[in-house]
Amino acid sequence: MRKGILMVMLTAAILILGACNNSSAESDHETEHQPSAGEAASAIKEGSSHEELNTEQEGTASDSTIINHKNDQEKTVSRASGDSEAADSKKEEYLQRLKDTKAEADQLKETDSSTFALKKVANDKWEIWDDLLNEIYGVLQEQLPQDEMDRLREEQRNWIKYRDETALEESQKYKGGTHEHLEYVTVLARLTEERCIELVEVYMM
Repeated sequence: MRKGILMVMLTAAILILGACNNSSAESDHETEHQPSAGEAASAIKEGSSHEELNTEQEGTASDSTIINHKNDQEKTVSRASGDSEAADSKKEEYLQRLKDTKAEADQLKETDSSTFALKKVANDKWEIWDDLLNEIYGVLQEQLPQDEMDRLREEQRNWIKYRDETALEESQKYKGGTHEHLEYVTVLARLTEERCIELVEVYMM
């Protein structure tokens, strides 16, 4: 009887010890997987830092886009302004060239009173103005839009015809005389000078 009681008590003790060991193991397992307060704070801080970094990078990218757009606009304005200034300086340049050419032509004087000397001076003046006319025409070809240049080209052909016919008509006053050719070249020079002034003042930009 006594042995039976001891066996029952021993069995109960073993069961109680087994239960205690299982409870301790579960408690250790939960503690192992439970993050500490410091680890949780560190994880939150790290996530916050990533968000701040991403926000900062997005802000920097946005600022960079705005700056680049502003720079592009400034370049466009600067380019347009530069083109306008170049055009203004080109017209101013040729207005001065007209004055200089006029002074150069007026300085040409006959070496004597012979018809040959008179013809030479008249012819030299015409060549000076004709050279400038060709130069001005070349500048206009670069400046004017194609449709405007096409109209100017047709107008120039008509002007050349007018110039030659006018010079021939006025020279007929001296037909057969020594001054016939002199008058012809003199009119050519005068009309070419007038055409140079017109092209610069009306068409050049």
